[in-house]
Amino acid sequence: MTRTLRVAAAQFEMRAVDSFDAFAEQVRALLDRAGDARLVVLPELFTEALFTLDPDWQQHRIDQLTRIADHTEAYRDLFRAEAAGRDQWILAGSHLVATERGHENVAFVFGPDGQEHRHSKTHIFPAEAEWGTAEGDELAVFDVDGVSVGIAICYEAEIPEVSTTLTAMGAEVLLVPSYTFTEAGFWRVRHCAAARAIEDQVYVVHSPTVSHLESPLSPGWARASVLSPCDLVFPADGVLVEARTNVEDVVVHELDLDLLHENRRSGAATTYTDRGRRKDLYAKYDHVSL
Repeated sequence: MTRTLRVAAAQFEMRAVDSFDAFAEQVRALLDRAGDARLVVLPELFTEALFTLDPDWQQHRIDQLTRIADHTEAYRDLFRAEAAGRDQWILAGSHLVATERGHENVAFVFGPDGQEHRHSKTHIFPAEAEWGTAEGDELAVFDVDGVSVGIAICYEAEIPEVSTTLTAMGAEVLLVPSYTFTEAGFWRVRHCAAARAIEDQVYVVHSPTVSHLESPLSPGWARASVLSPCDLVFPADGVLVEARTNVEDVVVHELDLDLLHENRRSGAATTYTDRGRRKDLYAKYDHVSL
């Protein structure tokens, strides 16, 4: 039997809300559009919408964004219930969480049987320093119905070592929730996600945040997609499916894992294997500081 995983990239549009329930209602409507997808991916820091619960939010400084961490338990309760009720895996984007080291940008994955996985962003984008965000220091893969999955949050996708490590640990699918403030920022992440799909021969689910909210919150430029390696058995440009630009949207695609592994063995480009073929060459340059 062919191994498959039906995935959805859910492109969330941040809006001003007057209650957590209003935020939750928008989340549920978006999840409804994911239909029978087994794994749904929401964007990075889409929970910034909760910053607008304060009627004076536009008068606050951006370094006060960490106040959304006050809603962490309500956020976890919401997605635990939705994952169980829908019998789905949900990567609930990412959220600022208060930890002993400060506030961390944490991606949460909730499973249908009460599973909960966390990944703290290991490479923060320079602008995140304005919020005093601390970096995580662990990478891990987890199992979704027999498929090995890893997470690279936004800027992490621009750091090749993150994805190379995750695929070396067995990842077959990379989940890339993102929030980019400009079109240039979007394309940096998108092009890097496509590069990771090619060099690591993995599928990538890229889910960005849309926002037209005013300062101090940043705009969000977005076009969600599901990406594959560029090879004869996949689309020439590697784009399996793509959302509309800068509007709330959901795209769904069924990933064929057997096809991916066959491509690793016999594709026109076997980068997954060849990236480690010349370790003798790389060893000559161990003294080079990266």
